[in-house]
Amino acid sequence: MSNKMEAVKAPSKFDWKKFISNNTAIIAFIVLFILAAIFRGQTFLKPSNLIGVLRNNSIIGIVSLGMTLVIIVGGIDLSVGSQLAITGLIALTVFNATQSILLTILTAVIVGVILGSCTGFLVARFNIPAFIVTLGTMTIYRSVAQQLFKGAGLVAAGDRAKAFTNIANYNLFGVIPLPIIIWLILSVAVSLFTSHTSAGRHIYAVGSNEKATKLSGINIRTVKIIAFMVSGILVALASLVEASRLGSINSANSGSSYEMDAIAAVVIGGTSMSGGRGRIVGTVFGTLTIGIINNMMTLMGVPPFLVGAVKGLIIIVSVLLQKRLDTKEAA
Repeated sequence: MSNKMEAVKAPSKFDWKKFISNNTAIIAFIVLFILAAIFRGQTFLKPSNLIGVLRNNSIIGIVSLGMTLVIIVGGIDLSVGSQLAITGLIALTVFNATQSILLTILTAVIVGVILGSCTGFLVARFNIPAFIVTLGTMTIYRSVAQQLFKGAGLVAAGDRAKAFTNIANYNLFGVIPLPIIIWLILSVAVSLFTSHTSAGRHIYAVGSNEKATKLSGINIRTVKIIAFMVSGILVALASLVEASRLGSINSANSGSSYEMDAIAAVVIGGTSMSGGRGRIVGTVFGTLTIGIINNMMTLMGVPPFLVGAVKGLIIIVSVLLQKRLDTKEAA
C-alpha cells in the first residue's frame, strides 16, 4: 500500500522537449534580445529604440492576429496588405466627408466584415483553396484602389484631422504610444476568443480535422467564414491605426508586403501551416522577433534590399522546423 502511495506522489519528469516545442517563439525572442543587447547594447537597449520597435511593429502585429486564425482554420490570406489599403482609403474618404471619427471607425469595421466574409464565403462555399482566392482578391483590392484614387493616396483633412491623427500618435503617460496599447488589447481579446468561445474552439477543430468536425455536427462553412471575417475586422482596425499614424493612406504602397510579414510572424510563433495548432501569444512573440531582426539589420547597416531575403529565409526555416515537429508527434 505504501509503495502505491509513493508511486502516486512521485513527481512526473518534466518534459523539456515538449516545453521547448511549445514555446519556441518566446525562446527565440529571448535569445535574439540577448544577442542584440550584447552586440548593439548601447543603441539597442535605449528606451526610445525599444519603444520604436514595438510601435513600428504594432500594425503588423494586429494584422498577424487575424492571419493566425485564418492559418489555424487551414487557410491563408495573401490579400491583407491590399485589403488594408482599400479599407483605409474608404475610411479616410468617409472621415474627410463627415469629420466623424466614430463613423470612420464604423465604416472601416463594416468594410472589414464584408471583405473578410466574402473571402471566407468563396473559400468555404465553393471549396476553392484560400491561396487562390486571396491571390485574386489581393490583385482586385489593389487594382480597384489604384483606379479609384488614380494611383495616389488620400490625406486626412478638415477641422478634425489633427484629432484623428492624434489617435495613433498619442503617448499614454507620455511614454507608451497608443498603437502598442491597441495591439496589446486586441491580442488579449483574440486570445480569449480562441480559448473561451465555441467559435474559437471550432476554428481549431476545423483546422485539425475538417471531416471529423463536420461529422460532429459543426457547420465548417460558418466557422471558416467567421475566421476570415474576424481577420477582416482586425485588418480594418490596423488600417485605421496606419491612417491615423501617418495621416494618410496610399493606394500603391500602403500595406505592401504586409502579408509576408504577417505570415512570417505567425509561422515563427509556432502556428502550423497545416492548420489546427497555434497560439496568439506565439504570434505576438513572433512579431516581436521579426521586429528585433529588422532593428538589428538596420543597426548593423545591412542593405535594406536584403531584408526581404532574410524574412523569406526565416519563413522557410520555420516551416521546416514545424514539419520536423509534426513528424515526431505523428511517430
